[in-house]
Amino acid sequence: MIKDSIAKSIMAKKESALGKGLGALLGDAQNVEQVREQVRGISEINVNDIEVNPYQPRINFDEDALNELAESIKEHGIIQPITVRQISDRKYQIISGERRFKASKIAGLRKIPAYIRTSNDQGMLELALIENIQREDLDAIEVATSFNRLIEECNLTQESLGSRVGKKRATVTNYLRLLKLPAEIQLYIRNKQMSMGQARAILNIDDVKLQGTIAKKIVDESWSVRQVEDMVRKLTQPAIPKETEEQPIEEFPEKYYKLTDALRKYFNSNVNIKPDKSGGGRIVITFNSEVEIDKLLEKLDAWIWE
Repeated sequence: MIKDSIAKSIMAKKESALGKGLGALLGDAQNVEQVREQVRGISEINVNDIEVNPYQPRINFDEDALNELAESIKEHGIIQPITVRQISDRKYQIISGERRFKASKIAGLRKIPAYIRTSNDQGMLELALIENIQREDLDAIEVATSFNRLIEECNLTQESLGSRVGKKRATVTNYLRLLKLPAEIQLYIRNKQMSMGQARAILNIDDVKLQGTIAKKIVDESWSVRQVEDMVRKLTQPAIPKETEEQPIEEFPEKYYKLTDALRKYFNSNVNIKPDKSGGGRIVITFNSEVEIDKLLEKLDAWIWE
């Protein structure tokens, strides 16, 4: 009886967080179908019919990065469609995805895949996207793209998005990080050749070419998540300083080593413990770059929200 009561309570909370569905919340069936089409339907639009948003806060685009993206688009196409709003019969204005639009023009594309927004009702779009996320057949990249659209187009924070879809903030962050992966790796995920766990491990590698090399091995050799994590750890684990290696084991209690080992594995970084004579001490996490600092902050952020 107690288990049944708990199960019902959990299901009720989940249903509340995910919403009641567009049909229950909106009376106009025609509007419902129209918004659903905005979420799921992708149109091919001539690039010459698209104009940039004059209110785009981002002004400067890195030319080298745009050229790299253009080369990726030539080889793999556009993985994440842009979003536009229709401003006349054959003219559209970018809502999100200007970088992808510019790179597509450099790549020589005549048409570009896009979600077309015909309604200004943010609430309807938000509900449609949340309903779309509930579909069981979505891959991790499709979920990540929907999360990204909710943040960009509906002005949601990761925290508020998490509460709306019944996910922890750390889960939302992990999905969004997948969109930072190169196009070929995102395609592996979409084609079910790579799991989200394997992809998350690859994100700890900064070198894009090395990411691609590891991804190919995962697919060709059917690596497990554990194998990927072990390989990434070997590639990214900083070398332990010589003085630490030579320190006699008997100098510290065993529990100190258990603590540092657990922290090293969690943060994927070099961690040392430095006790003092008073019984206190310091835990030191070593970093070698701003990138490593960002990764440590991500880990801490995920830890806090777990």
